[in-house]
Amino acid sequence: MPLLEVSQSRHISASIRLDETTAAQVDQYAAFIHASADDVVDKALNYVFAKDRDFQDFLKTSQATQVACTLRIRKAPTNSAVARSSKKPNGRADAGVEPTETVRALKA
Repeated sequence: MPLLEVSQSRHISASIRLDETTAAQVDQYAAFIHASADDVVDKALNYVFAKDRDFQDFLKTSQATQVACTLRIRKAPTNSAVARSSKKPNGRADAGVEPTETVRALKA
């Protein structure tokens, strides 16, 4: 029985680094629970945050609001920038562009 449950939520895109073995296990766990690797990482972190009592105590302090942001969040392009950059010089649409905020539904 999986420890994580994936439900519908709003996401932002961010870049992180993982050990090679951790990345492989994320993919394996995603296949195990029929979810995306992104959902596995998100739910696993939320699970750890909720279970760590010292972290929960830390969140209640003023120090928690003064933490420097180190996560590399990809900013969503503006509408005019999307229109200009949606085509590559060869005329093809840029398939690698993903909106920053997406909604993912639970996979059955």
